Amino acid sequence: MKLLMTLLLVAIGVGCGYSKPATTPTQPGTVPTIGQLTPPSTAAGSSQFTLEVDGTNFNSNAVVNFNGTAMSTSFASGGKVMATIPASAVSSSGTVPVTVTNPGTPGGLYGGGTQAATSQAMNFTIN
Repeated sequence: MKLLMTLLLVAIGVGCGYSKPATTPTQPGTVPTIGQLTPPSTAAGSSQFTLEVDGTNFNSNAVVNFNGTAMSTSFASGGKVMATIPASAVSSSGTVPVTVTNPGTPGGLYGGGTQAATSQAMNFTIN
């Protein structure tokens, strides 16, 4: 009887189909490109301003990075995003890099999704 019960429990455990979920690796994200910054420069000590970034492949949740810091960004189209640059970011003169990042997308139950992708930098001048 014990043998029969043991075999029955083993058969139920194997028959339930338990296995590890398959994992699909994340795929590369769409890399945005920057074609133009408007304005291309500002004076040191200027007040807060809106930076328009024109280019291609901007996702609706794209983020503008000004000197490595993510800025408050609004999406206009796949070719235009706008970022609010605070006065504190332009307090001293120099050249700072501007990039755009398309955040990654999460995968589902079995993995997948996309990786975050960041554009090449374009320089912004603070005079």
